Amino acid sequence: MTAAVIAYQGTGPFIGVTGQSAPGGHSMKRTITRATAALLALFLADASSAAALPPLGEQAVIVDKLVSVRVADRIRRTCPTISARLFRVLSESNALKSEVRGLGYSEDVVRAFLRDDAERAKIYEKAEAYLSAHGAKADEAETFCDLGRAEIAANTYAGSLIYEK
Repeated sequence: MTAAVIAYQGTGPFIGVTGQSAPGGHSMKRTITRATAALLALFLADASSAAALPPLGEQAVIVDKLVSVRVADRIRRTCPTISARLFRVLSESNALKSEVRGLGYSEDVVRAFLRDDAERAKIYEKAEAYLSAHGAKADEAETFCDLGRAEIAANTYAGSLIYEK
């Protein structure tokens, strides 16, 4: 039976197969079972596939949901008769995190994306364009209320995050 092995020497580990010797003729010091070697291979494959993922800002489904969240937030902050469905927002936030993780993005990548000022500015810009295109005017709160009621009635993603008081 052939098994993968690791031998530690001065500068680092040498990975080989039983019967091989480490560079310089040193003997193998520690044997890794096939299962551990397979797990190591899976880990390395997972790390290389994560490197191949497109930037999170290019995931249209994710960005569209974040834009909708921003639209709902702007509506509820501007319209005095509309508020956030806090439990729904928390639930959707967790679902979105799970969706992103399911696509293969690490928690660190997600955190960096959400903290990136340039990415945030893109999302805010798209949200403002949506609001404007749907009749919301910055100096007229009632236009935000009208849009909020329309989003709620249409049961859009943004509408599902808010309610009329």
